[in-house]
Amino acid sequence: MWYVSTRGMAPRIDFEGALFSGYAPDGGLYMPEELPQLGRETLHEWSTLSYPSLVKELCSLFIGPELIPRDDLNDLIDRAFSRFRHREVVHLSRLRNGLNVLELWHGVTYAFKDMSLCCAAQFLQYFLQKRKRHITVVVGTSGDTGSAAIESVQGAKNVDIIVLLPKGHCTKIQELQMTTVLRENVHVFGVEGNSDELDEPIKMVFADVAFVKKHNLMSLNSINWSRVLVQIAHHFFAYFRCAPSLDMHPLPAVEVVVPTGAAGNLAAGCIAQKMGLPIHLVVAVNSNDIIHRTVQWGDFSLSEAVKPTLASAMDIQVPYNMERIFWLLSGSDSQVIRALMEQFERTKSVGLPKELHSKLAEAVTSQSVSDEAIIQTMGRCWQENEYLVCPHSAVAVSCHYQQVDRQQPSPPRCCLAPASAAKFPEAVRAARLTLDTPAEILALEHKETRCTPMRKGDDWTQMLRDTIEDLSQQWQGRFQNLPA
Repeated sequence: MWYVSTRGMAPRIDFEGALFSGYAPDGGLYMPEELPQLGRETLHEWSTLSYPSLVKELCSLFIGPELIPRDDLNDLIDRAFSRFRHREVVHLSRLRNGLNVLELWHGVTYAFKDMSLCCAAQFLQYFLQKRKRHITVVVGTSGDTGSAAIESVQGAKNVDIIVLLPKGHCTKIQELQMTTVLRENVHVFGVEGNSDELDEPIKMVFADVAFVKKHNLMSLNSINWSRVLVQIAHHFFAYFRCAPSLDMHPLPAVEVVVPTGAAGNLAAGCIAQKMGLPIHLVVAVNSNDIIHRTVQWGDFSLSEAVKPTLASAMDIQVPYNMERIFWLLSGSDSQVIRALMEQFERTKSVGLPKELHSKLAEAVTSQSVSDEAIIQTMGRCWQENEYLVCPHSAVAVSCHYQQVDRQQPSPPRCCLAPASAAKFPEAVRAARLTLDTPAEILALEHKETRCTPMRKGDDWTQMLRDTIEDLSQQWQGRFQNLPA
C-alpha cells in the first residue's frame, strides 16, 4: 500500500513515511493511492467483529505486513485499547425515538481522540524502537487533541511532546488534563490566542524543512493519516450495529451523523463509503459553518473570525481534512486539488468547481447547529432518556431530532458522540442539568500543574524553535550515554 499527496507533487511513500510526515512536502495531505474495495461477503464476515477486531482488519489493509507483521499489529492495537474503561472500547446506546448514540469517549481523556491517538502512538513507538530514533511531536489543540496526544505518549522513551493550548478557549477540565501531566517528556504551552492563531507558529516551524528533518519533528494533529485510518472503523462499527439485516439485496443504508470541526471523522466516513460501505453521511457543525457552506453552496471560505460556542472543540475555521475529501471525490485529480487549495491559501476563499460540488452534495448532507439548539437538544435528550450528551454530541443529536420532528421516513441513523458530558460542566449547567462527575476528573482540581505561557507580544515561533532545539540536545546527550 502506497500513499500519495493530494497535491500530486511529492514522491509516494509507505505507511511508515505517512505516519511520520503530517503534511506532504508539497503542502498536501497523504492518502492511499488506491482504496481496497469490500464486497458483500467481507462486510458479512466483519459484521460480527468487536470494535478492536474491526480496527485490526482495517489497519491490515492499509499497513503492509512487511512493515508491521500481522501478529505485531494485533498486539499494538490490543495495547492501544488496554486502558479504555469500557470492555467493548466503544458502546452503542439505543434510546427513544430511534436515537442511536455511538459513544466514542471511553478512553483515558473521555474523548474520541483517545482511540486514534493511542493507536498512532503504538505505531510510532514500534518504528522508533526498530530504528533507534527519537522524535519530537508538536501538537496544536482546540481542546481534546492535546490531552489525548499527551496520554498516548507520556513516559515514552523515544518521544517528546510539545502541546500548544489556547489559554481560556478550552474548558477548565480539558486544560487540567494537559497541564497536570508532569512527565519529563511532556511540555505544555498556554498561548494567549485561539486555536487558529496558535497553529501559525506550528506552521512556520514545519515550513522550515531542514529544521524539521534535523530535529525529527512530527505532528499528531488530525492531518496525520494514521488518525483518519483508525476513525474509518467508527463508520463500519456504526453500520454493523444499526443496519437491520445484511441479508437484504441491495444492502440496507444507515445514516451516520458526524459532528466535526477539522473534518477528520468526515474524511474517514467518505473513505468508508468509497470502500463500499452503504452509509449516508450527515455532517453536523456548530456556528463555525465553513463545512456546511461548502456542502450547501460550494462556498469554501473563511468567516471573519472564529465564533466561540458551547461545542468549543469544533470552533475551527480551517477544516484541513476537507482537502482529502475533495481529492477523493474529484477522482484523485491532484491538479484540480492543488489549484483549489493554493487559491484558498492565498485568498482564504474559493468556490468549488461545479462538478466537485455536486459530487460532495451527493456524498454528504449538512447542518449547522446554534448554541441555543445545543442547549435544547441536551435538555430534550435528558427528558426523554435520562441520558446526558456533551455539547458536541448534541450537535449530531440535534440533526436527529430535526428529522424525527419532520416525521419523514429515513434509514436507521447513528449519531457519533465524540466526548463525555463530564468534560463540559459549563455547557451542562447552561442546559440546567446536573452532572455526576467521575472521580478521575474531580481529582484533577487538586493536582500540581505545569504550563509555560506564550504571551501576546512574545515571538511564539522562536520560543517553539528554542524548545525543540533544547530537546534535541538533551536526547543526543542521553543517547550518547546509553550503554552500547
